[in-house]
Amino acid sequence: MNYKILPYTRAQARRLGVKIAPSVSPGKKLDVFAKDGSYITSVGAKGYLDYPNYKKLFGQKIADQRRKMYKKRHAADRIVKGSRGWYADRLLW
Repeated sequence: MNYKILPYTRAQARRLGVKIAPSVSPGKKLDVFAKDGSYITSVGAKGYLDYPNYKKLFGQKIADQRRKMYKKRHAADRIVKGSRGWYADRLLW
């Protein structure tokens, strides 16, 4: 089953100037593309929830707590601009 892209993630993609689609890579949520359609990377493990899904399922308070824990846990890999971690952080969290 493909990942359902929620409005939050679509808005984040517009803000970053990239296009997104459900991933064709097994185990990933999103494929990220440049405006010209060239592939950049795949992000997000399918077995885990992300900020918009936590918010949808459990509410704002829990989603904010999970976001804080994610950002702390991935502090090293989410700061390298253009990396998988950077796109995952910006699009899904």
